[in-house]
Amino acid sequence: MLDVAEQTASALAEPAVWRHKDLLDTDTLTRAEIELILATAEAMREVRSRPVTKVATLRGVTVVTLFYEQSTRTRASFEVAAKALGADVVNLTATGSSVEKGESLIDTVRTLEAIGADMVVMRHAASGAPYLAARHTGASVVNGGDGRHAHPTQALLDLFTLRRHLGSLEGRKIVIVGDVLHSRVARSNLWTLLAMGAAVTLCGPATLLPWTLAGRSETGSCDVTSDFDSAIEGADAVMALRLQTERQAGGLVPSLREYVAGYQLNAQRLARARAGALVLHPGPMNEGVEIAPAVAHGLASVIEEQVANGVAVRMAILYLIATARGVR
Repeated sequence: MLDVAEQTASALAEPAVWRHKDLLDTDTLTRAEIELILATAEAMREVRSRPVTKVATLRGVTVVTLFYEQSTRTRASFEVAAKALGADVVNLTATGSSVEKGESLIDTVRTLEAIGADMVVMRHAASGAPYLAARHTGASVVNGGDGRHAHPTQALLDLFTLRRHLGSLEGRKIVIVGDVLHSRVARSNLWTLLAMGAAVTLCGPATLLPWTLAGRSETGSCDVTSDFDSAIEGADAVMALRLQTERQAGGLVPSLREYVAGYQLNAQRLARARAGALVLHPGPMNEGVEIAPAVAHGLASVIEEQVANGVAVRMAILYLIATARGVR
């Protein structure tokens, strides 16, 4: 049976070479590098389907998850991914650590490197925090979400899920609806989808949209609109974003009732999309607000599959970074 490296190479006609010490966002990735991640994730998915799901690929590698914000899916997914590859995993949170005693982020990552961390998976409320950490440690830093800025692994698992169902995304219409302005998921998804040639439509209340993003890239295109009923027409996939309740308190959304009336992804709206259109959500969901329960758990939904694919994609990223570092 082929090992992971052989499966990855055989999946690509012209394999790219991974050149990044860190993964901080998707905007630095070339299309060839994105394809490499997807091909490697496919190999990892096959590994996960075996009776024995763990391999020793990253034996001797230490992965630290450093989360300054609460997380269920991302943190658990990275832990399962690292352990499935045979890595040693250390989980840290800001609560109960030296952070509460005033230790700076720079001191924290330097300490982790000194005790043997090869990779640090990091989530932080401040946009740009993983970039600061990466500049001050020789360990590789993987961004598990920073403020309103980026969530690269979520975008890559979303792309992986879309590709498995739709094949090529060239010219495919992908709608992202909700609080796009403050969404790190939407930002990172936009980079990957455009790189793969998709036609992206960003939709939501006018107060929650980045209007300057409308336009065309060399590969895909991006439209911005507040008309959800029009935007969803002929869509190949629709991603609903979680509505953060603080937006209502801040006056950016008049009321939950009005938001539901204009922007909830429900069966009536989904019927406007292309037959067989996919429904995605990065989680956690506010069922009955941005997405109707019947749609969230309906036949079109691939939300649970997104979660499962997150393990394979994160295995791929850890594997590629470790290979580039020469620590495997």
